[in-house]
Amino acid sequence: MASDRIVVRGAREHNLKNIDLEIPRDQLVVITGLSGSGKSSLAFDTIYAEGQRRYVESLSAYARQFLEQMEKPEVDSIEGLSPAISIEQKTTSKNPRSTVGTVTEIHDYLRVLFARVGVPHCPGCGRVISAQTVQQMVDRVLAQAPGTRLLVLAPVVRGRKGEYKKLFFDLQRQGYTRVRVNGAVRELGEEIELDRKRKHTIEVVVDRLVVRENLGARLADSLETALRLADGVVLVEATGETTTPMLFSERLACAGCGVSLPEVSPRMFSFNNPYGACPDCGGLGSRDEIDPERLVPNPERSLRAGALAPWAGRESTYFRQTLEVLARRHRFSLDTPWSRLRKPVREVILHGEHGGGFEGVVATLERRYRETTSEEARAEIAQFMAERPCPTCGGARLRRESLGFAVAGHSIADVGRLTIGQAAAFFDALRLGERDATIARRVLKEIRERLGFLLAVGLDYLTLDRPAGTLSGGEGQRIRLATQIGSSLVGVLYILDEPSIGLHQRDNRRLLETLKRLRDLGNTVLVVEHDEETIRSADYVIDLGPGAGELGGHVVAVGTPDEIVANPASLTGRYLARALEIPVPRARRAGSGHAVTIHNPREHNLKGMPVRIPLGTFTCVTGVSGSGKSTLVNDILHRALAQMLHRAQERPGAHDRIEGAQRVDKVVDIDQSPIGRTPRSNPATYTGVFTFIRTLFARTPEARMRGYQPGRFSFNVKGGRCEACQGDGLV
Repeated sequence: MASDRIVVRGAREHNLKNIDLEIPRDQLVVITGLSGSGKSSLAFDTIYAEGQRRYVESLSAYARQFLEQMEKPEVDSIEGLSPAISIEQKTTSKNPRSTVGTVTEIHDYLRVLFARVGVPHCPGCGRVISAQTVQQMVDRVLAQAPGTRLLVLAPVVRGRKGEYKKLFFDLQRQGYTRVRVNGAVRELGEEIELDRKRKHTIEVVVDRLVVRENLGARLADSLETALRLADGVVLVEATGETTTPMLFSERLACAGCGVSLPEVSPRMFSFNNPYGACPDCGGLGSRDEIDPERLVPNPERSLRAGALAPWAGRESTYFRQTLEVLARRHRFSLDTPWSRLRKPVREVILHGEHGGGFEGVVATLERRYRETTSEEARAEIAQFMAERPCPTCGGARLRRESLGFAVAGHSIADVGRLTIGQAAAFFDALRLGERDATIARRVLKEIRERLGFLLAVGLDYLTLDRPAGTLSGGEGQRIRLATQIGSSLVGVLYILDEPSIGLHQRDNRRLLETLKRLRDLGNTVLVVEHDEETIRSADYVIDLGPGAGELGGHVVAVGTPDEIVANPASLTGRYLARALEIPVPRARRAGSGHAVTIHNPREHNLKGMPVRIPLGTFTCVTGVSGSGKSTLVNDILHRALAQMLHRAQERPGAHDRIEGAQRVDKVVDIDQSPIGRTPRSNPATYTGVFTFIRTLFARTPEARMRGYQPGRFSFNVKGGRCEACQGDGLV
């Protein structure tokens, strides 16, 4: 057996026609051909399936029970097969907690970086806070000019209400003679009267000192006493001078605000861990809240005519009486259209009266949503809710304490908002102190390498905090490709499914360089592809055909790209040789003459330029990767039309208005997600054709004589399906 090629004998999976094939190893090999010619059947269902099956069978019986066992493909033999890794086109993750940063593991390294070299800031006042030893405090105090008079103060109360008579009594019993109350030094022996309704700051005068030689021991004792008394915080202030007081803390705590930070660890920067996640949104960065715009879908209706959608059509007298009471109290008519009601009146109806007994429609629905145990009631209220950024964390997903840590002036959330290109530039320019640089050297190396791999596959426009569920299939595939490059494995068979899809020609060249880099590491790269540039860049091309489906499954041509071009039997070769071309239409459709115009689109990176899309024509939106195509079409146009026409719940991207929407009666989003949800789903059932087929068979004379209904011809219900396989066709 030759070790320089993979030899496939008798491949018959799906529509493959018992083909024999030799694939050179350690090269970039492209499998091309018509759609349905058998490319994926060969690459994924035969070669990858057999490689994965052999790997799993090499493991122990205990390990195999945790892994999916693949069926042996219809093939006589495959020789020279390496361990296989499939990088398919599919959305990376539907988990709302999954982001580009977590999928690529960059966020894991960021957590370590911020935990080890991040500079903590007070979440309240923004002041840098640090833990200091008593000796460091002594050294800083003794750096003052000789003869400076100092007060060593223990701040025991910071901005809290109360009289504090018991506190003063206890301090006097402990031997202290003076306190500073709201900036004024008072004797504990005198009567100190405080207004219990006002906030006060109380500091115990632990010692009064003059800076001189041999003061170190006494100062250290006084500082330790103050630290014990004030829970790790001490204030040293020069008397009679305007110098800034010196605040010290023996742990991570803000002496001014009294905010203490927990033990710093990487989990503190994870929004998937309760120690780091925002307590309000649980680390999701958003919350479902009642959307006032959805409560009033038609502002031209009056309250009596059902302007409030949640209360429209209800027979309950409570809602009617509530509105009548509000109308009398605030002097408005229930027959006035909602759009003409005064703004204060609309605010009262939606958000309630202060101390008036009516909590408002929004608060009522939110309370019912929290308290109800009925899934039906929750689903009914959910249609009036929208996803909004969490007001506590501002969409950053983390606790305020975690967001207070900074590296080069950036919090971990700030770094997450950077695009991969911006993040790469940030970390390339990052300069740390000698100690921090030593600590962070290996972490920074991993971060920079991973960012470099993502840049190499043309994903510089993605932000690290972008949810993984919003990525296209091609973007998800290129992320996995970048991860594999980072693993630096050798001797592996990589199988990719159309990696160039969705890529602009500018970015395609970078992708090809990445595939060649993967090959040059010592791997075999097998790519299912139609892209001309990828085919011409391949070391070896396999052209399947000559047709699709039953007419496909044959090896039409193999060889280098030049050999494919010279082969007259290859349809791909004739297109590459320009013997065949897709003609450019001589005349364009005029369309209906109408258009849909998006005014001031500004979601993500869109700059507010109006966009006019003609109706009744085939319109293409193009541009380099990351230029805003999906944002414009999917996030703004589709969501806005779906909300107007079909009462969809997804909130459209930021824009002012859409002009001409009344000329559209339906909007359909055709994406890359798979359509089949069960093994019994097929094109006939999905398109609805099978319903007519079943009805046709039910109307045959024999079926009518036996009393068969259409369900008798369904493989989804008892009586029609085979009970041995439950309608799956396989056992």
